[in-house]
Amino acid sequence: MVHTAVTPAILSLQVGKPVLIAHGAKEVLSGIFKASTTDAVFAGANGLEGDGQGDLINHGGPDKAICVYSAARYPYWESEFGRPFLPGAFGENLTIGSWTEQELCIGDIVAAGEVLLQVSQPRQPCYKLGLRNELPELPARVQQTGYSGFYFRVLKEGYLAAGEKLKIAERHPAGITVMEANLIMYHQKDNESAILKLLSAKELAASWQEQLGKRLDKLRGGA
Repeated sequence: MVHTAVTPAILSLQVGKPVLIAHGAKEVLSGIFKASTTDAVFAGANGLEGDGQGDLINHGGPDKAICVYSAARYPYWESEFGRPFLPGAFGENLTIGSWTEQELCIGDIVAAGEVLLQVSQPRQPCYKLGLRNELPELPARVQQTGYSGFYFRVLKEGYLAAGEKLKIAERHPAGITVMEANLIMYHQKDNESAILKLLSAKELAASWQEQLGKRLDKLRGGA
């Protein structure tokens, strides 16, 4: 059980290097198994020191430097699956209190002590989340609910630690929540105006801009 906090804060911080995990008859490399630490960890442009990803095409890089999940979502999953979820169960680097996908917007800048972070995109769950929790249906349920978590890019480097308070340093004028971005990506695929609205947030991760740009071209009769 993860307890939420009234004041937004880092409740738990996790890092981990990629390891081989079983996937049917084969093994795949994944960084989804992360261990909690009480140490202060350096947050650089490409992520947290001591952390890593197995699939560098779909994970990692400046736009996906730090994976974040809200502890406020844990009770929902515990109720649905009838089992506890501990910090890091979603492969997140930061388990945070209070804020969810409905409170934070694409492009919002968050201060954590000396570190400045920016919301870049929702987290896109892959099958490894199901392997991590031995729940193959979990990635689809995360996508359906929009309880995805999200990524931070690092605007100002520095050290992060569990217990650090979080505050919004700057709200993005577009005001597109992480939840709304999920809705547009997965449930409003033919809604041109919604896609344009999301693309108006120039701080949206480059991979999302590319994917939505291709979708827009197709809707307009392009190749």
